Amino acid sequence: MQIFKNPNFKFMQYKYFALALSGIIIMIGLINITAGKGLNYGIDFAGGTLIRIKFQNDVPIEDVRSALTDVGLGNSIIQAIEHSETDYMIRTPLALEGEEIDADLEAHEKMGALVIEALMGKEHTDAIAKGQRDLNSIDETELILLLATSFPDEASNLAKNILGARVRLAIFKDFGHVQTETGITDNVLSYLRQNFYFSPLVVLSKESVGPQIGHDLRQKATQAAVWAMVGMLIYIGLRFKFAYGIAAIITLAHDVLVTVGIFSLTNREINLPVIAAIMTIIGYSLNDTIVIFDRVRDNIKLLRKLTFSNILNSSINQTLSRTVITSGTTFLTVLALFIFGGNVINDFAFTIMLGVIIGTYSSIYQSCTILFFWNKFFKPKKGMGK
Repeated sequence: MQIFKNPNFKFMQYKYFALALSGIIIMIGLINITAGKGLNYGIDFAGGTLIRIKFQNDVPIEDVRSALTDVGLGNSIIQAIEHSETDYMIRTPLALEGEEIDADLEAHEKMGALVIEALMGKEHTDAIAKGQRDLNSIDETELILLLATSFPDEASNLAKNILGARVRLAIFKDFGHVQTETGITDNVLSYLRQNFYFSPLVVLSKESVGPQIGHDLRQKATQAAVWAMVGMLIYIGLRFKFAYGIAAIITLAHDVLVTVGIFSLTNREINLPVIAAIMTIIGYSLNDTIVIFDRVRDNIKLLRKLTFSNILNSSINQTLSRTVITSGTTFLTVLALFIFGGNVINDFAFTIMLGVIIGTYSSIYQSCTILFFWNKFFKPKKGMGK
């Protein structure tokens, strides 16, 4: 399949502009990382406790911060999910103020419990004091045991019915809401009113990572990227020539630096899924680069009368349709994930989407440009190919 019929674009004419553009983007990113906001590490790397909660009703973010400030956690990071005033993600600081705790993970667990307690409010405390149970958080086993005291034959089915509705809704608002969603009888509803209450929020997820674990994960992620590049350098050096390996590795480093720089500028969170996406970018970009290099190597033998710059232009043009088709279809797929995939996969999809664009650009303008300058300065006697 050919998108372009006999293309003859002069890509190498813009090599200096491409180098300058990449250099500026990388420099701005590095300055922002070192002297600006830095990188926004996720809980996987920075440590802390990340809690996702859902309120019964709209609660302004200022009220959430005020409640946390009252218990000494005012510096927690609070983020509304999809501009909602019912769903929030809260990340607590690394340690409670004034405490020196060796068991960091235990400290984070305590802070998570403190966050939930602070946001529950007085009605929750009063209901607990009366011996009532929270219908928004009770598990199936406990609910069956409680229902069995009054409805021994129906307890199991009632519990599954009630908790099934809770899973669908995420949170119950009142007893009328429960009856509407489950169809329970009035006598069951009366029993629930006497023995249960509804907490103002539910915890959708909670995870804690100690700073030492986060440090180890950052170190291992960096080592994974470095060793991947070393392995690629060895492979390309054996498969082609050392110059091709150097050009490919510099290109991959360019892709990673540009991606990380953009993450720094946009203040997006860097977590394990993002690292996985960056590793995917490295492999994707290298694949495109190798296709072009393979054509360069063949054309060095076939087009001996052309200058090396024209050989590079011809090689890129000959593989251009393949590059556009592969990158275009991948981009459309990831764009759909980015738009419709939801909050959980958004950063991963954004990274891959960004990587497709950067990888395609760098395969043409960076890898071939580096190869051009290597050929120019080192002037191999027998050409650049095997």
